[in-house]
Amino acid sequence: MIPGDMSNQEITKVQELIYTTRVESVMASDVIVIDPSMTMSQVKNFMRENRISGAPVVAEGKVIGIVTMNDVIRSMEDGKLDSPVTEVMTTEVRTVLMDAKVAEVVNNLGRRGFSRLPVVDHDGKLLGIVTTGTLIRSLLLQMDKSFQKNEAEKLYTYRASHIFQDISSDDTGLTLRYFVNERDFDNAGKASSLIKRSLQRLVVQPQIVRRVGVAVYEAEMNLVIHTDIGGEIVVEVRKDRVNISTVDHGPGIADLKQVLQPGFSTAPEWIRDMGFGAGMGLANIKRVSDVMKLTSDPGHWTRLEMVFNFGPDPLLPKVELEKSLTRGSQ
Repeated sequence: MIPGDMSNQEITKVQELIYTTRVESVMASDVIVIDPSMTMSQVKNFMRENRISGAPVVAEGKVIGIVTMNDVIRSMEDGKLDSPVTEVMTTEVRTVLMDAKVAEVVNNLGRRGFSRLPVVDHDGKLLGIVTTGTLIRSLLLQMDKSFQKNEAEKLYTYRASHIFQDISSDDTGLTLRYFVNERDFDNAGKASSLIKRSLQRLVVQPQIVRRVGVAVYEAEMNLVIHTDIGGEIVVEVRKDRVNISTVDHGPGIADLKQVLQPGFSTAPEWIRDMGFGAGMGLANIKRVSDVMKLTSDPGHWTRLEMVFNFGPDPLLPKVELEKSLTRGSQ
C-alpha cells in the first residue's frame, strides 16, 4: 500500500520514493548490537555509553531478540539487573528484507508502532537497521540527489522535449520497448526507472511521471513474479497521453475480478517472504491510471493496458476486464 491518500491519483515525490526505493538504500549499516551473554546491568551501561534507546540482540550474525530502554527500566524496577538479556529481550522480532520496498518499513514504523526494524538478507543475517531518523535522513538525501540529477539533465530534457515540435506529421508518437525476465529480482525496477527518465526528458508533467512510475513498477514486478518466461513492456508517448502495455506468455489469469481485490496474491510463499507479491499490484495500477484494461487467456497469456492522459478527461471507462475464451494472438 502506498502511504497517504491516493483516491484522487495524486502522488507526491516522497510517496514515489517510499514506494520504489529498496530498504537497503535507507538503512544504517553500522548497527550497534547487544551480545546475548550480557546482563541487563551491562546492557544499561552499554546503551548509556552509545546513547541508544534500543538494539538487536545478535548471535552468530542473526537477530535473536530486541532489547529497549523500557526493558532496562522494567528490570531496574523488578530488581533483575543481574538477569541475562536473553531472559528479558523480546524474541518475536519484526525484521525487513534488504530488497523489500520502503513502504513496508513505513507501514511497520508508523501503523504497527515499531521504533526500529533490523534489516536482514535472505539467510536471516543482519545487514543494517532502519529507524524513523535513518529513514527521513535517507529520503531527504535521495530527494537532494534527484534534484541535482534533474538539474544536470536539463540539456537532455530540452532536446528531447522538441521531438513533438520538430517533427511534422498528422499523428506523432514515440514507442519504447523493454524486456523483463521472470524471477530477475536483481534487475526488478530497472525498466520502470528507464521509463520515468525518458518521460522526464520529454517534459511530461511530473505528476503524470510519478503515476506512471508507480504503475509500471507494479506491472514490471508482476512480470518478474508471476510469469513463466517474463514478458515485455511497451510505452507509446503521444501528444495527449501515454499508452503503456505489458504482455506475457503465461500462465494467464483465471479470475480477472479476483486478482483486482487488494491483498489477493498467487505468489508463492518464498516470494512473499522476500517482501514481494503482497497482492496490491493491480489495485495500485487501477488507482493511479486513467484507464486500465486487463485481458487474459488462461494458460496462455495476459495483456495489461494502461492510459495516462495529459488532459483531465479519460478516453475510456476506468477499468475493463476481458478473458479470452480461445487462444489467440496478442
